Amino acid sequence: MSVSEEEWARDRTWFGQDGEPAPGPLASQFADLTRTLLDVTHTVGGVLRLVVGAAVAIVPDADLVSVTLRDPDGRFHTPIETDPVAVELDLLQYDHGEGPCVDSARPDGPALCWSQDVGRDPRWPSFGPGAARHGYHSVLATALVPDARPPRLSGALNIYSRTPGAFNREAIDTALLLATHASLALAHTEAVVTAELEAEHLRRAVDSRDVIGQAKGILMQRRGIDADEAFDVLRRASQDLNVKLADLAGTLAARHTEVDLPAAGREG
Repeated sequence: MSVSEEEWARDRTWFGQDGEPAPGPLASQFADLTRTLLDVTHTVGGVLRLVVGAAVAIVPDADLVSVTLRDPDGRFHTPIETDPVAVELDLLQYDHGEGPCVDSARPDGPALCWSQDVGRDPRWPSFGPGAARHGYHSVLATALVPDARPPRLSGALNIYSRTPGAFNREAIDTALLLATHASLALAHTEAVVTAELEAEHLRRAVDSRDVIGQAKGILMQRRGIDADEAFDVLRRASQDLNVKLADLAGTLAARHTEVDLPAAGREG
């Protein structure tokens, strides 16, 4: 569903009044979204799914919508999207380190970043032509700031359109309101967010330590070397093969009868 300019104008008028006129369709949708986000949704995924769905419904010409989140270590990922193509477009930005969602998702980035003809936009010489080749010519990203305190996890709401010049002032205002709602709702679920992140980080850390320990034990037994030397073998092989150390250790632990690693050379 898209909102006409007349409906949008009526909603803007209603927002500024203290009388009793019934709210227009856009105002009603935002009111419903606010109640749902704050009263019903208690998980990060639930918040983001509602916001993405709302963006598709009320931003005219929104063909794809996704959310970018920035990890504490600075890496970006896309937890929610309306179509796998949105992930491809997001990854194009992450891989090249450029684009509106990467800019807006940085803690010091702009609150709003958009292009009406991304294929010709000189700001993003790699992402822009890539997006155009996928058939998407307009892009709009608004910052999400769910936590103002360190490490200040941040993100962006990303909207893609096949139509050049798709996003006018009304679309931008709507996207900014959606991003504000999402940020407030994410802050509301801060305790859950923190617990989920800490549990996930702890699980991954424990798993990584376990599998690295197994791989070291295999190398120590196989080669008659000590723990430091075994770790050096893993580290050098990880660098040479351009594979994460934990992933390499997992492969060695799972397939130790089939896989061997080159001996670590001495660094001069």
